[in-house]
Amino acid sequence: MKKIFNVTCFFIYMITMAYAAKQPTPTQYLITEFGAIGDSITVNTKAIQDCIDKCSDDGGGTVIIPKGVFISGAIFLKNKVNLLVEKGAKLKGSVNQSDYPQIKTRWEGEERLWTSALINAETLKDIIITGEGVIDGSGDLWRNKKPESSNEKKLGRPRLIGIQNCKNIKIEGLRLHNQASWGLFILYSTNVKVKELNITADHNIPSSDGIDIDSSNKINITETFIDVNDDCISIKSGKDEDGLRVNRPSENILIEKCHFAYGHGGVAMGSETSGGIKNVVISNCVIDSQNWAPIRFKSQPSRGGVVENITYRNIKLNNTKKAFEFNMEWRMVNPKPAAEKLPVVRNITIINISGTADSVGDMNGLKDSPITGVKFINCNINAKKGFTLKNVNNIDLSGLTITGVTGEDIIREE
Repeated sequence: MKKIFNVTCFFIYMITMAYAAKQPTPTQYLITEFGAIGDSITVNTKAIQDCIDKCSDDGGGTVIIPKGVFISGAIFLKNKVNLLVEKGAKLKGSVNQSDYPQIKTRWEGEERLWTSALINAETLKDIIITGEGVIDGSGDLWRNKKPESSNEKKLGRPRLIGIQNCKNIKIEGLRLHNQASWGLFILYSTNVKVKELNITADHNIPSSDGIDIDSSNKINITETFIDVNDDCISIKSGKDEDGLRVNRPSENILIEKCHFAYGHGGVAMGSETSGGIKNVVISNCVIDSQNWAPIRFKSQPSRGGVVENITYRNIKLNNTKKAFEFNMEWRMVNPKPAAEKLPVVRNITIINISGTADSVGDMNGLKDSPITGVKFINCNINAKKGFTLKNVNNIDLSGLTITGVTGEDIIREE
């Protein structure tokens, strides 16, 4: 009898422990306990925001998105509130424009009111956004969506995650998919660490950049895979008059051990360069899948700003369109007058870059502001077309070996 009693107690204990293991700790908050339903139909914006607000009011903790497909509009994180998207969970963006309020932000280099992101972190510090789940921006649905009013035509599609005026932020492990606009947007922020993200978008979704770093400092991106329909990573610092007014650089950036597949660029500087971009290292990466231009610089005469001390190191190219693209008159559609001080690109070091491309590429500076001080070290490119240079000073090509080209390896234009 005693043995039966002990066995019964043991099973009761095990069941109790198993139940307890499934329950959130006092600092964990399940969105389903606030009414969220993961049926891929219900719009859960209020339930998720209520969960975030309660977590914050109680002193902080972790908001958990469990297994299921949870539709939501814009949600706003708060201080001391982390977000965990569990394995098997999907936070999927609504395609209702009214679910995304207009907020003060920067869009394409200019401060203005613009559509909020799906997940927003504004003026926060010491928070983590992580998990093995998916954040899906429904970009495929937005692409085919017709505006419901004339006013809606003027409103932008939501970015996926917006980090703005934040400090000490970690984003790790998530899969970001089909952003309606830029995937991860980092603005006016310091010490942001991004690790092991998987960012993908259908190749017909416009402006589906993977990561955009805008006028931010001390950014580290590592072990991340990106396959999108615009630049995989773009580093920016404001555009034209407004960017020159703000005058805040992007600086001290390390991007390493990443894989960039299809995209309009691997890691691009610009085209919004007005506040300057400096002290950037991109190292130990693989770039393939007909990526347009793994090493890319772009600006316009109206931008101004100094882009300097940029290093690309230990990068393997496999079947990209170009290896290098420097274009200081990029996309000159309805151009504005040139800035008083033209954009400057200088002190660029390109080390141990090797592989195959359709074209070596082109380097086109401005007549009154040539690209200056580009040095190639131990680079080997096999391509069908050569390297076109225009308005370039003090370029060291001694460390660049080009093979496979029909015609001239280096074409210098006046």
